[in-house]
Amino acid sequence: MEEKQALAALSALAQETRLAVFRLLVRRGPEGLPAGEVALLLGVAAPTLSFHLKELERAGLVTATRRQRQILYATDYPGTRSLLDFLMRDCCQGLPELCGPPVCCPAEEPVHA
Repeated sequence: MEEKQALAALSALAQETRLAVFRLLVRRGPEGLPAGEVALLLGVAAPTLSFHLKELERAGLVTATRRQRQILYATDYPGTRSLLDFLMRDCCQGLPELCGPPVCCPAEEPVHA
């Protein structure tokens, strides 16, 4: 990923609704969700959600797939991986293997008492 692409992706995520959409789709997995369900789950009006989904898609973080009359939105995992790789490229003085395993799909969130 080039710097301009990374900036576009980070810019897309630097907005509350888009970050919420992205995180919801990441949790949902490769199956994704119909736009209407995303709107209901997040309490976002359809036209507003449509704008945010297009921004995430343009940034390479979300894909749209038509299934009959529905459009399913899902995380663009290669695009997301590319962004994470870009961010970590120079980790630990250019030796990313020193940083430990990649942070992906943790088994569960830690519980704070």
